[in-house]
Amino acid sequence: MTRSEAIAATLPARSFWQRQRWLILRRMSQLLVLLCFLSGPWLGWWVARGNLSSSMTLEFLPLTDPLLALQIMLTGHLPAFSALLGAGLVLAFYLLVGGRVFCSWVCPVNAVTDSAAWLRRRLGLKGGRVPDANTRQWALGGVLLASALTGTLVWEWINPVSLLHRSLIFGLGGGFGVVLGIFFYDLLLAPRGWCGHWCPMGAFYGQLGRVALLRVAAPRRAACDDCMDCYTVCPEPQVLRPALKGRGTDTPLILARDCTTCGRCIDVCDQQVFKMTHRFDQRSE
Repeated sequence: MTRSEAIAATLPARSFWQRQRWLILRRMSQLLVLLCFLSGPWLGWWVARGNLSSSMTLEFLPLTDPLLALQIMLTGHLPAFSALLGAGLVLAFYLLVGGRVFCSWVCPVNAVTDSAAWLRRRLGLKGGRVPDANTRQWALGGVLLASALTGTLVWEWINPVSLLHRSLIFGLGGGFGVVLGIFFYDLLLAPRGWCGHWCPMGAFYGQLGRVALLRVAAPRRAACDDCMDCYTVCPEPQVLRPALKGRGTDTPLILARDCTTCGRCIDVCDQQVFKMTHRFDQRSE
């Protein structure tokens, strides 16, 4: 019996909740954010006015996408004070908690791309033409440059997050077409293509996650039996190896900026290798 098998033999059976906990919590978070915006049109009680690009919460708390505020400044205009305050609050939150937490816990497009990845696995689809790993960084640079050169908010014309949010809240159909295109792109052409390789918002929020406190770690990496389940479900599988296969004094923390802190590796690992923790937790078991 190998060491990983011996460790696995001592672990209790995991319940459905333990296998799906972080996925369920993320869907609840995404739904709650959406309901905050729908409460006004549906119930007449405005928890949040606007959309994920810019909103007023509870009539006093401005929240603004920092990428939107940056685009406005690049067009040669200064955002209103409330927009700057809102961008500062959002910026501080994601610097502290984790930049790409937005991608997995807030962004509604995440549910679309996760569904495409799930269906791709169910259908047994293999291969695909995956863009270069730095494509989204170039896309982010292109969006910012285009805004500066044209004096317009270029990204907001095509941003699928804003389009989908407006479609869900106001019933506008155009956004659904864009999101449907992303779904089939991920399903048929490039696995995890949009969020993993193209989305400039993911690139922007990834930059904010370099010093974030919230982290996934692999403290029980000695128990790993190389089943590859975590790699299969992870939206950014390249972030797993340094923490999972490190040796000696290497940290078990996943510190890569591209980690979305989605927790799916925790959900699917029967060896209970992973856990949610903070960046100062360097312990290995």
